[in-house]
This record gives sequence, structure tokens and C-alpha cells, in this order.
Amino acid sequence: MIDINSIIKTLSSKDKYDFTVYLDRKNKRNDTKNIQLFKLLAEGETNSNIICRKLYNSDNKNAYHGLRKRLFDSLIDFTANKNLEDENSIDIQIIKYILASRTFLLQKNFSTAYKLLDKAEQLADEDSLFPILNEIYHTKIQYAPDYPKVDLEDLIRKQNENRKKHHLEDQLNTVYSKLKSVLHLISYERKIVDFETILEQTLKGSDIKLNESLSFKSLYQILAIANISAFITTRYFEIEDFVLKSYDILKNKKETNKQLYYQIQIVYIIANTLFRNKKFEESLKYINEMEQLMLLKKSAHYKTFVLKRTLVKALNLNYSNSAKEAILITKDSITKKHNDIEALLDLHLSLLMFYFQQNDLNNAKSIVSKFYHTDNWYIEKAGIDWVIKKNLAELLLYIELSDEDLFYSRLKSFKRLYTKHLKNTNQTRILTFLNFAEGYYKNSQIASTKNFKSKVEEGFKWTQTHEEDIFVISFYAWLKSKIEHKPLYETTLELVKK
Repeated sequence: MIDINSIIKTLSSKDKYDFTVYLDRKNKRNDTKNIQLFKLLAEGETNSNIICRKLYNSDNKNAYHGLRKRLFDSLIDFTANKNLEDENSIDIQIIKYILASRTFLLQKNFSTAYKLLDKAEQLADEDSLFPILNEIYHTKIQYAPDYPKVDLEDLIRKQNENRKKHHLEDQLNTVYSKLKSVLHLISYERKIVDFETILEQTLKGSDIKLNESLSFKSLYQILAIANISAFITTRYFEIEDFVLKSYDILKNKKETNKQLYYQIQIVYIIANTLFRNKKFEESLKYINEMEQLMLLKKSAHYKTFVLKRTLVKALNLNYSNSAKEAILITKDSITKKHNDIEALLDLHLSLLMFYFQQNDLNNAKSIVSKFYHTDNWYIEKAGIDWVIKKNLAELLLYIELSDEDLFYSRLKSFKRLYTKHLKNTNQTRILTFLNFAEGYYKNSQIASTKNFKSKVEEGFKWTQTHEEDIFVISFYAWLKSKIEHKPLYETTLELVKK
């Protein structure tokens, strides 16, 4: 059974108002209770006994379930009609042209029919609607012998090219889904897999090429595959050129409503990649481009991407020595309700980091107090990488607060739960870091010794700084700030700039 409450939660305030208007117009009787039921559910009421008493002054479950079923059907109709007016308006127009053309073809009015099919082809081609294009070419080819004015060979060539594009999109969809499944195993189910081997095997034999014939959806899936690889290995510097060059290929492609969602996704991937590679000004330029795209088509995709945009923007600002602005926009975002729980959690964790870097321990502690779910719950919602960062941030906070009981209990729990995972995923630097952090907590004076400094420098196997992950640098900066007796935020920015 589909949960009607989950559907209602996705509706904006305007959608809820429009839906009540829709129900009111649809109702033929004055005693229909569907609007009352909708308002109760929208207000968060889930107890069926309470709802029955409010609607019928009795426990009339049969009437309630019948009303609920009709409300569900109305919600589906409303959602479908809304999409027909918005997202799929082009599809509907094309289908109208095809259906009308077939009527004219049967009437042997070939000139009118082919003009309509030409219009349909142009719209479908702009939106990369490969299945519909195939239907258009099929119809044109079928009646071509009766209308010598059309070039049959040219139609056959177009149909074959379209099939190749459709095949490529199918291939990418399959590869993308397989790799997303692997990412889920790693991030959310804590499975240990050889991602690079799986990536190589998955791509082997697929004929994936970058050119201007790609749709934004296809390009997004290609870049998402690269992004998944970079996320697993934290080697974002390896995909930067590929990501930028790929987008340049389609940058001048005509923007369409159908492809706008994927174009925003692409720009988000670019902005995030540039941030992870510590190119903050360039990343912010793409964030600005992302914001402009989000405002198109009556801001249809604004709500979907607003948290992701805010997250990357705030991170860029923080590492560009604009921590106050980063904190302000992050605080503003987390106070608003949103269905993207993972992005909300990322924003909370980022805000914790911002406060901690500014030595604002009280506000940092306030953020930590909001993490009241179990680690397993957070792994399910945001992934194991998020949970490990959260635990590390909490441990450092307890050191700064001199909270011995919490520090040692959490440290013991962290090692018990995650040591095996960190070793199996070649993240032993985290364990090395924690050993140094514990040593410092036991005796903060050792940070001033040459021996401690030497051990810290020898204990970390660094790549070149421009290739090192920015979040790894941020944690290491805490140790370095203790060694050099300098503010954490200042030390972090110095390390990032190197």
C-alpha cells in the first residue's frame, strides 16, 4: 500500500492550496469530507481513531478508508495533471502532433501530415526524446513510398542515428545504476568492495563517447559515474579536467525544460569538484551559474537543489576566509523544513565544523546535541563517511571541552565499531590521527616537543597538498595548530592555500 502521508509531505504550501481548490471544484456534494481529511493529514494527524471522530463523530472505519482511498486517487490525478501542465507539456504537444498526423495520413493528406511530423521531430530532437523520435521516424518511413517528396534514405539514416543515441542512453542508465548500487553498498551498508575493479568491468565493452549529440541526462550520468569514483577514492583532482571539458561540449546546446534538471545536476557536480580541489573562486562561479539555472522555468527545480547549492556555497566561503557569511547562510538553511535529509545532515555537520574552527565551542556543542540518533540511523540516511566525520568532530570537541568521560567512551566505541572498516578501506590515517589526538589529550605539553612534531610529520603519508583531500587537511590542521600554538582557522586556511 502506498503511504498517502508520504505524498502529502512532498507538496509545497502552494501545492496544498491548489489541491484544496482542485478538490472543491471536483466535489459535487456539499457534505464531501475529502478536504477535511486532507487538512488533517497535512497537519500531521496520523491516528485513524482521532480522524474518524473528527470527521464522523464515531468510529466509522469503513467510511474513513473509502474516503482515504478516494483522496489518494485525487492526489494521483492532481499530481499527474500538474506534471502534464509543467514537465511533460512538450511530450504532450509532440504526441498531439503525431496523433493528428496519423489521421491525415489515413486521409492521404500527406503534406499536412508530414509538416506536423516535422514539427514533432524538431521538438523531440531538441529534448533528446529518443523513444518518441523513433516513433516519428517509424511513421515517416512507413508512409514515405506514398509521399515521394521525402528522402527515404535520409529518414533511415536519422532513425539509425537515433537508435544509437537511444542505445547509448540505455547503456549509461545501466552503468550508472550498477555503480550507484555499489556506492550504496560502501556508504550505507558498510560493505567492503573493490570499486575500481567493478568500475573497470562495468565500463568494459560499453561504447561510451563524449560528443555534442549527448543529452544533458546522458552527460550527467557520465559525470555522476566519475563523481562516484572520486567520492570513493577522494581523488577529485583526477576528474576535474574531464568534468569541465565534458560540460564545455554541451555548454552551447539549446537549453530545454526537459533537460534543465540534469543541467543543474551537472553544474552542481562541477562546483563540488572544484571545491574539493580547493579552487574556491572558480567553484563559486559555477554556484552562481547553478543559481541562475534554478530560477529558470518559474523556479521549478529551486527547492530540489537549494540545500545542495547552499552547502557547497557555504563550504567555499568558509575556506575563503568568509566564515561569518558561511555560518549565516548555513544557519538560515537548517531552520527550514526540507525532504532532503542527507543534505540537511551535511549542513549540520558543516556548521559544527565552522563553529569548531572559530573556537565557538558552545555553539558547536549545541549542534552535537542535535545528533541524538544512533550511528546506524545516520549511516542509513547519510552514509558511513558522514558518520566517521561526525565522530571525529565530536571527539575533538570533547578534547577541547576537557570532557574526559565522553571523550574516552566515544573513542572506545569508535575504535570498536570502525577500526576494521578503516583498515579494509585503506583509511588507517584516521586511526593514526586519533592516536596523536589521544596522546595530546593525556598530556597537552607534548605538542611543544620536537619528538611529537616529528612523529606527527612521519605518521602521515601525504600526497602533494593540491591533491590531498580538503577534509583530511582540515582534521590534520587541528594537530598542526596545537604544535604551532596558532588558531585553528588560521592554520587550516594556511594549509589549504599551500
